[in-house]
Amino acid sequence: MAGKWKLAVAALAMMVCGTIFWLKFFPPLLLRVAAGYSSKIVCTNVFMTGRDAAEVLNDDVQAPGHPLLKLMQVDVDREKGLIRANLFGLFGRGLAVYRPGTGCAALPDGDIETAKKYQFTPTPIPRPPDGLFWPLGSLAQTNRQIEQIIQNDELAGPGARGIVVIHENQLVAQRYGKGFNERTPLLGWSMTKSVTAILVGMQVKSGRLRLDQAGFWPPSNPADERQKITLSDLLSMTSGLHFNEDYGDVSDVTRMLYAEGDMAAFVRSQPLQHPPGSSWSYSTGTSVLLSQLWQSAAGRDALSVPRRQLFTPLGMSSAFMEADQHGTIVGGSYMYATAHDWGRIGQFLLQDGSWNGRQLLGQDYVAMMKRPAAASGGIYSQGQLWLEGPFGDNPHGALPGPSFQLPADTFWLQGHDGQSIAIVPSKKLVVVRLGLTPEKLHYKPQAMLAEILKTLP
Repeated sequence: MAGKWKLAVAALAMMVCGTIFWLKFFPPLLLRVAAGYSSKIVCTNVFMTGRDAAEVLNDDVQAPGHPLLKLMQVDVDREKGLIRANLFGLFGRGLAVYRPGTGCAALPDGDIETAKKYQFTPTPIPRPPDGLFWPLGSLAQTNRQIEQIIQNDELAGPGARGIVVIHENQLVAQRYGKGFNERTPLLGWSMTKSVTAILVGMQVKSGRLRLDQAGFWPPSNPADERQKITLSDLLSMTSGLHFNEDYGDVSDVTRMLYAEGDMAAFVRSQPLQHPPGSSWSYSTGTSVLLSQLWQSAAGRDALSVPRRQLFTPLGMSSAFMEADQHGTIVGGSYMYATAHDWGRIGQFLLQDGSWNGRQLLGQDYVAMMKRPAAASGGIYSQGQLWLEGPFGDNPHGALPGPSFQLPADTFWLQGHDGQSIAIVPSKKLVVVRLGLTPEKLHYKPQAMLAEILKTLP
């Protein structure tokens, strides 16, 4: 009998050791994604925005996320610019590295040297002075009625971190969550897609890209139907490429962002699901591919183009876009900026691509950006903008906009966890709302926008 017990204990010990070995050296994809996400988010907020690692892990990664994330621990190596994240501090192999100019990148294969090839020394953009009013400075010409509206917690929504209201090119109200202020760069998530469309438009204006341009796959197989995908198809999310945008567990988008070092190559590997231009499907992978295309068109020093050609002219001193391990700017997800600077993006689009008398984008291109993509059913534009606000808890297929009676020309930038910029050209109004508000809370910023509109002539 004792011999049987010894055999059972030995077998159990072997199983435990085998499981530990498997988790340590061959972690499953879900664990790798969780560790990659944890290291990446903590890395940017520690090295780029100056926040505390433990606070970011708790507030940004664990509190709103998958239960697995609550078991993650991180280690900060400030000297080498590295963040490691692991389950119980042991399993997952999450690693992210900080690089000047291009921020943090998740390193699913641990290749630090490759990632460090893609960096540059950014030229400082002067911060707008405190003693001048926005947009030249940082002061607001406060509208007390609007200030009261955004101070309403129900209208501002849970987890609000930064709200600014811009009317007639003046900052008229602002609000910040605890621990955040007008100098805190905040993640726009998918609002980055709209900035990617702007950067594509700059290459179109320069003649380096065309909207009808196609043939973006290697010519080795002329019969590849993906060769028919045009730049316009990509901008309108009608490429026809397969891409699963579900953020629940492991999907194409989470795998791309946290388990693939070369994100554009992953997108290029996707099969064609529908004929190009025939079907609308929202895809962060599409925006990553757009980034690769405009970077290729821009040529040398492409990584510094956002800073040189967009952020500097607009005076966006806080803004930065991050690149992946292989140097492709993550144009679907990773732009950070203060609420003031996100407001400058909104104002720039409201002004049809003009800033301080300079036409940085073609007006016809901005008009295209705001036109509906037919295959989207009117909810999305031809240029990485939303024509409907966040859906919140609306039933599938029902539009959220009509119940708020918003002006017909309203359009939006939107991002994960409650990021939005509402732009209403007819009212010369831009409303930026940034925070950490999971979709399950069903928050819709349209209610706040509707109340602000009631105060305007």
